[in-house]
Amino acid sequence: MMNGSFVAKLGDLVTRHPWWVICITFILVTAAGSGLQHIELNNNYRIFFGEDNPQLLAFDAIQNTYSKSDNLMFIVEPANGDIFTQKNLQAIIELTEEAWQLPYSSRVDSITNFQHTVAEEDDLIVNDLVTETESLTEDQLQQIKQIALHEPLLRNRLISPSGHVAGVNVTVQLPGKNPLEAMEIAEVARKMAKQLTSKYPDIKLHITGLVMLNNAFGEASINDNKTLTPLMFGIVFLVLYLCLRSVSATFSVILVTFFSIIFAVGLAIWLGIKLTPTSATSPIIILTMAVADCVHFLVTTLHNIRLGHEKKQAIKESLRTNLQPIFLTSATTAIGFLSMNFSDAPPFRDLGNIVAIGVSIAFIFTITFLPALITVLPIKTTLKEEPSNAAMKHFAEFVIRWRHALLIGNILLAIGLISQIPKNELNDEFVKYFDQTFEFRRASDFLNENMGGMYSVEVAFDAGEEGEISDPQFLQWVNVFKEWLSMQPEVAHINTISDTFKRLNKNMHGDDPNEYRLPKKRDLAAQYLLLYEMSLPYGLDLNDQINLDKSGIRIIVTLHNLSSQQMLSIERRINDWLDKNMIEYKPILASPTLMFAYIGKRNIQRMLIGSVAALALISLLLIIAFKSVKVGLISLIPNLIPAGIAFGIWALIDGTIGLALSVVTGLTLGIVVDDTVHFISKYRRARIELDYSPEDSVRYAFSTVGIALWVTSLVLVSGFLVLATSHFTMNQGMGLLTAITIAVALFLDFLLLPPLLMSLEKK
Repeated sequence: MMNGSFVAKLGDLVTRHPWWVICITFILVTAAGSGLQHIELNNNYRIFFGEDNPQLLAFDAIQNTYSKSDNLMFIVEPANGDIFTQKNLQAIIELTEEAWQLPYSSRVDSITNFQHTVAEEDDLIVNDLVTETESLTEDQLQQIKQIALHEPLLRNRLISPSGHVAGVNVTVQLPGKNPLEAMEIAEVARKMAKQLTSKYPDIKLHITGLVMLNNAFGEASINDNKTLTPLMFGIVFLVLYLCLRSVSATFSVILVTFFSIIFAVGLAIWLGIKLTPTSATSPIIILTMAVADCVHFLVTTLHNIRLGHEKKQAIKESLRTNLQPIFLTSATTAIGFLSMNFSDAPPFRDLGNIVAIGVSIAFIFTITFLPALITVLPIKTTLKEEPSNAAMKHFAEFVIRWRHALLIGNILLAIGLISQIPKNELNDEFVKYFDQTFEFRRASDFLNENMGGMYSVEVAFDAGEEGEISDPQFLQWVNVFKEWLSMQPEVAHINTISDTFKRLNKNMHGDDPNEYRLPKKRDLAAQYLLLYEMSLPYGLDLNDQINLDKSGIRIIVTLHNLSSQQMLSIERRINDWLDKNMIEYKPILASPTLMFAYIGKRNIQRMLIGSVAALALISLLLIIAFKSVKVGLISLIPNLIPAGIAFGIWALIDGTIGLALSVVTGLTLGIVVDDTVHFISKYRRARIELDYSPEDSVRYAFSTVGIALWVTSLVLVSGFLVLATSHFTMNQGMGLLTAITIAVALFLDFLLLPPLLMSLEKK
């Protein structure tokens, strides 16, 4: 138990000098909250990966050798279903030229500026596939169509197999200095699309790519804070007013939660934390956590006032009975959120730290600022017993009467639902982080259905010495690898320099189709490549495929949209093939898609460690607080089971576990302890201070804390259900599963914990 003299001194301080306490609180909030002026939103997809992430390190190794692969793609969909008309090709020419004006653009590829090669006697002619359209005859249009549809570097990359849609791909070099770079590019791209479609109304443009992925992360965060946070505030405070029936009490809670959010987010910014789409949800979570503390204090205070206690005395008594459980619940909740520092994804670490700060300061404000504010505000209430308390007494009698059946039934129910957990499947698709309300999701689905996909794997080969990529043996191995890749059902397109060598060899043999094969001699291959490179215009060089000293190449394999399990499966097959056939060339596999495929699995492994560490700390804290190993361990039973039951329920309603859901156990571990601590605290007080029997102690706990548990759980579930309405599916899934876990925890605290306490106390 907390020192009684400390609690008494605290009660005297906040009731005797309320204005001093209020002024100091304002100063603290203002100082920490001033950090909000430096608020930044980081929406780059890289934020989900720590600096030591092996997939990120491999990807950076490739990106540092070859040109960057961050891109934005316009997908051109003409109404007539045929790209190869004068009007549609002219639209692509204009869009290609305009796309160079996008911020940070370094390369633009389309079917019109594809560097087509033909032979004229001993000369190699390199030129855009389409330069102008007005004079093109029908025969010429058909010839262009045949070239485009049969060119391996274009088909399923920049033109669909049937020629009904085409792509204009813009490679960008993001400096990484401005967190709003992606939004800047997206805004200009949308203006370009609007201008083009107004000029060509029969054409529809879809915009996707990694830049639009970054932009979608930013838009998700902004939309959630614009809609969900105000909605959450409205729901919470409506519930509070209906439960507390006091304007002053409800207003006090509003201030405490508002100050807690400002303090936590402001201090986090001073500490160098940048908001991300994930950590930006921290205000909603802090709101629900802060309300829970306030409700327990206010319910007891109002209850004492209704019983006829003078207001200051009611406040002191409420502090005396609630200080320890509020401290314990705040501490365990903070520990639970701090366990998210074990997460492999920095945004979840930031979320855990911001909420832990918020929970801690909310505790301080609840035992200082809130009592001081209640002291100076008028509180209107009537001297009577609340009808809801009578309902709690009936509920207690039901639980006592049926305790044996409830104990056995709930244990069997828990076992049954927990047994469903293996049916969950680990899966992460970054495209599906967003629902169909997002332009990025609709465009990416359209791309996947009509022309290749957004997912990819980059394979970099180190041939060894300078100029070694022209070696016929090396090129033959690359070609064999490409042929094997083309047989894999997940593969939509393969971008490799070997196809360019084949085309050049054909060109240099008078465009003889039979010579469409790799050069047989190294010096010829090197000469072809040099001649071709010297003819390429600025911005369309081969740095995206070969390194500077020509000792290595990069193959980009475009895949259809896959689940993380499918992604890991094809990666294993590629690695197995390379280990058997090309191990001497030191291949490296990497891509953002692979990074996202691994992150969920890595995060679950790291969060298991964090959850065990948090559980050990919480167990020790409860044992010390209750001065009983038995009671401390008993309290863990209804706290461990809810997450297991929730994941069992999730297997029945969804069955997919992604990055966001992998942190739910750690996130909820501290939260679900709250109700248990408050119930056991009241139960222990009845047993020790009042010398009640186990049954009467259960009755006392229900009557004194039952309503507060209902209200706080309702607020918590409401908060996370609001988060579950997000169009950003990471927040949506995390919110829904957390709400289920908290609801299950309340169910068990009322229907399993009391029978458990009575059964074990009897023994």
